[in-house]
Amino acid sequence: MPFKVLVTRRVPQDAIELLKDANYQLDYWEKDDPIPRDELLKRVKEVDAIFCLLTEKIDAELLDAAGPQLKVVATMSVGYDHVNTKELAKRNLHLGFTPGVLTDATATLNVALLLAVSRRIVEAAAEAKNGGWGTWKPMWMTGATLKGSTVGVVGFGRIGLAVMKRLAPFGVAKFLYNDIIQRDDVAKDVGAVFADRDTLFRESDFIIACTLLTDETKGMFNKDAFSKMKKNCIFVNASRGGVVNQDDLYEALKNGEVRGAGLDVTVPEPIPLDHPLLTLKNCVIVPHIGSAEEATRTDMATLTSRNIIAGLKGEKLPAAAQL
Repeated sequence: MPFKVLVTRRVPQDAIELLKDANYQLDYWEKDDPIPRDELLKRVKEVDAIFCLLTEKIDAELLDAAGPQLKVVATMSVGYDHVNTKELAKRNLHLGFTPGVLTDATATLNVALLLAVSRRIVEAAAEAKNGGWGTWKPMWMTGATLKGSTVGVVGFGRIGLAVMKRLAPFGVAKFLYNDIIQRDDVAKDVGAVFADRDTLFRESDFIIACTLLTDETKGMFNKDAFSKMKKNCIFVNASRGGVVNQDDLYEALKNGEVRGAGLDVTVPEPIPLDHPLLTLKNCVIVPHIGSAEEATRTDMATLTSRNIIAGLKGEKLPAAAQL
């Protein structure tokens, strides 16, 4: 009998072709919207591998529904906080993810958000459309500059380093980073300096969150953190929405504790249309498009398929998550 694989969303065709070439029996939820939970629990029965996204909660209930023949869970994402890793480890299951392939795209989106907020791009574009563009005024639509600034990155992994490399040509004077360990061997590539979190908050003109969502980082950007930042600071988050207390961010932006914010991720997603953050001109929110380059999404999907193929063959996964 061929292995059975459940694919929980419409994904780039290259990934599907890889699974077909392996002669697997595919159950494909070929829609852009997430598979409903009850449908997922029904379809997961007796599958050998699950190709999932961040929207699918991989917990004990789902693993029980799948059955003991399940061998591999592969998520088309870098983060896997939607997966109960303890349950996977207990059942000796493989977990594949997609690190590395979306580094460039996500780093570029971080820079795009930073520039959009600092140069007030969205606000200015609206003025061009609504008739607010009048005569040239020396003080109108002025924004922050990167030249001579201090940029702080919280979470200094692949994406954090890639962000710094992209920002260096803008004339940034100093890069600070904070992580659970000092990474001086990597930091020297961009001349970055390790700083404790409070120092980074205090000294940075731009702060970019590139951290994973863990119990330790959940809600770390909160009222206390924003109170320590410069009033001209611009905050960017394209990591996980859960690392930010959005109510505290709203208050900080509204009261001028920080100058602006750019968000690619929120809680929940999509952010409700009546959320107060959407009323602020100094907050730019985009719908989780960090990896939204065609080539990047294809690379993510094909790596997910390759993780499944390797796991079902009993081989080492190309990108195995640590359980």
